Amino acid sequence: MLVFCHIQVVWGLDEVKILNPPEEALPDHLLQVLYSCDKPATVQLDCVVSFETGTISTFLLRQWACVPGVNKIRTMKLNLPDWLVYQPDGIVPDSQWVLSCILRASVRHTGYDDTEKSVRAQHVATLKPKPYLSRRVKQHQLCIAWGTRMLQLTKQFIQKQCALEQETLHLLSSIYASTGEIFGITKTLNPYRNEVLEYLRVKAISFPWYDRLFTLYPLVFHSEALCGVFHHINSQNNYITPAILLTTSGHLHIQMNGESQESSAFLSSFKVPLNVWCNLIVMVQGRTVSSLLFTQFIIMLDDTEGYFVIGGGKYIPGVKGYYGPVIYHRNRIVPDIMVLLVILYFSYIQLNCSLRSSLIISFFFSLTFMFQIKSLLRSVLSGHLYLNYLFFKSFFSIYSHMFKCMMQAWLLGLLGAQKGDRLALLHLGHLHHLGLHGQPKDHDLAYAYYANIAQQTTIDRHNPSPQQTTVEAIFVNDDKMLNIQTSENHHIFQWLKHQARRGATEAEQAIARMLFWGQQGVTPNIREAVRHYERGAVQWEDPVSMYDYGIVLLQGHGVEKNIPKAVTFLKKAMDKGHVPAINALAWYYEHFENDYKQAVQLWEQADLLMCPEAALNLGVIYSQGLYPGKPANQVTNYFLFISIHMHYYLCLDQNVFLTDCRWVKWAAEHNGYLGSVLHKALDAYLKSDVFTSLLYYMMAAEAGYAVAQFNVAYLCEQNLVSNRNVNLKFVSINLCIIPDLISKSVFAPAFIKMGDLFYERHGNRQKNLFSAAQMYTLAALRNNPQGWYNLGILAEEGYKLPLSILIKLGISELYLAEKELCRDSEDADSFFPCSLALFSVYVQRFQKHYSVAIKVSVISISTPTQ
Repeated sequence: MLVFCHIQVVWGLDEVKILNPPEEALPDHLLQVLYSCDKPATVQLDCVVSFETGTISTFLLRQWACVPGVNKIRTMKLNLPDWLVYQPDGIVPDSQWVLSCILRASVRHTGYDDTEKSVRAQHVATLKPKPYLSRRVKQHQLCIAWGTRMLQLTKQFIQKQCALEQETLHLLSSIYASTGEIFGITKTLNPYRNEVLEYLRVKAISFPWYDRLFTLYPLVFHSEALCGVFHHINSQNNYITPAILLTTSGHLHIQMNGESQESSAFLSSFKVPLNVWCNLIVMVQGRTVSSLLFTQFIIMLDDTEGYFVIGGGKYIPGVKGYYGPVIYHRNRIVPDIMVLLVILYFSYIQLNCSLRSSLIISFFFSLTFMFQIKSLLRSVLSGHLYLNYLFFKSFFSIYSHMFKCMMQAWLLGLLGAQKGDRLALLHLGHLHHLGLHGQPKDHDLAYAYYANIAQQTTIDRHNPSPQQTTVEAIFVNDDKMLNIQTSENHHIFQWLKHQARRGATEAEQAIARMLFWGQQGVTPNIREAVRHYERGAVQWEDPVSMYDYGIVLLQGHGVEKNIPKAVTFLKKAMDKGHVPAINALAWYYEHFENDYKQAVQLWEQADLLMCPEAALNLGVIYSQGLYPGKPANQVTNYFLFISIHMHYYLCLDQNVFLTDCRWVKWAAEHNGYLGSVLHKALDAYLKSDVFTSLLYYMMAAEAGYAVAQFNVAYLCEQNLVSNRNVNLKFVSINLCIIPDLISKSVFAPAFIKMGDLFYERHGNRQKNLFSAAQMYTLAALRNNPQGWYNLGILAEEGYKLPLSILIKLGISELYLAEKELCRDSEDADSFFPCSLALFSVYVQRFQKHYSVAIKVSVISISTPTQ
């Protein structure tokens, strides 16, 4: 008998296939995978995700063993990453923007390294990523932590939206009047916050694709070799892409930089015309610049490197004329139609205001007879373009029923500022600092105007003239200050002269100071002031007068310059212990002898005696590296000391200090020509000439000077001009109390008046008790009893003062007591919320008492005592 044995061997193939992939990235999908292998292996399921940043990530989803044999089907739940299928909620993390998602199943033989060679079979399926806002919200099975739940209630989670990015930038959004000096608009650009945009920006540094649109109105070509239109400075203070300059012939000089620091420049084939608005477009498309130049190297542009300058800067003056809006498209080229619109817009403005100009002037001067101010107009406006503008604006503000042309007023202001008019520069800086009268709020543009007038202020102070007067903050309702105002024929001045003749050195100093600087209502008379300095120094041997007389001799103010004689008097004053004389002698050794060692020794001696000018000058010397052996990083200590003493000369030094327009505004408002306007306003008020006083105060108020704004509001409140000025009063007081980090001496009654206006109802404006309480609080913090009283009235009337106000006043204990009673009450439901409120009070108190703010200021040179 024969027996036959039959053995059947089934060999499997390396095979894998995803049978039912989902169309979109969905959670909890039941996925089926067909697989087989010819020897022991591993089946692996991966998710491959690519992001817009260019990165690709692989995530392992499942892995299981494969035994040789027939095909098998495995069913499993597809567990994709939560951030891929759900919306972020504080537990589910946020993710980058997903471009594509691929499911990949593979058979990998054991015994091999985890490389491509070990993969014997593979199958992929593409999943469509769900749009961000179309994803599901995950229903968490576990309890959510309280802190996470609180985060989910914030606006960031409730109102999801993309952050605003700087893709199209208006580097200059208005017209800038340039005097042709080194004052321009400095702009820095930040990297994109969005990772995708930032990735694309960095990638495009070596292949930039952008355009810039400039509008320029040149009046004359600069006498220098080149002047700045738009240039880019890097951290090493070198020109980089792009540098657009204007030559003396009117051609544009355009310079680009490559990756190896090589540069290429060319001149435009056209000339920029004078006295017309010109649109200049610079487009960079890879290696092509404005279709005029094809470079042989790679153009590099990193717009976050260094800073951009519109107009003049540290190394080059600007164009004499006007700069219009500058638009920068960082990653695209705009259609030509936008260029046409800009041209039409500015042509319309110029034409419109030119046509109205003659009509307004004729209409306005016909009204002067009605108001009987013809002689006033002649004396005020003669030869002064910007005062014409101020008179227009001030007069129209008072008589609101008259025809207004704000555009004409703004145009006159631009004309005055371009000519270097100090009040025009102040006014335009004020407009753009606060964004008033329809002008855009632009602190960089405001800084350019303020820096110009601040520089002029420094020069003016060393070149005093009868047209300048010290800026004095005098409120017309401050009887104490009004009572000390005098004049050459006033009994106070005559009494001081009598005391000075009898040898009273303080009286001699006071008279000289009044005459030299035009203080306390006295008209400046520098020659007469020098005679009083000389008498005090020679006859009375007063060290203060010796110092002042030495300074005027050193600088030749009101007397012939005599440096040896000046040094003699300064040394005598120093020997008598007058510290400012030490600082002045150091300045002499620096400027006239070039003896930095002796100068620094004297400044260090004065610094030990707490002379702020000496500390400032030491800071300048150290920052310039002029004193051997002293590291430049010590400069901060000196400038910090100076900031406490409110010195302003170097607030305008862009090379050392932050460009904070509030600092330079404070410096600019010490200009003597502004002081002259204030002097005329106060003099008219003391003579009961209310209309003239209001006119001059309106001029200073339009220049942004807070004291003048308060005085305008006060005159309106007293009904000295008209009963129709409640709105003007509201605006004027509101402007004069806008918080300023530099000046902490805002007049407390201004806050009281503003609080009263918020408390009362005027026309269509309703009561605003919260704003009223804020104003009264600011007055109370300045030790004004009326502020405390008014807060008490609000509380008595049932208004519950907010915690923020109580903390500022230092009486948060009242709020604490209330919350403690709430917490300790018998109501169990109130314990938790009241405890949270109590904790919030403690946190806010901690922040108030332990937060520190450091301010840094800046410069100085010797001037006669003020």
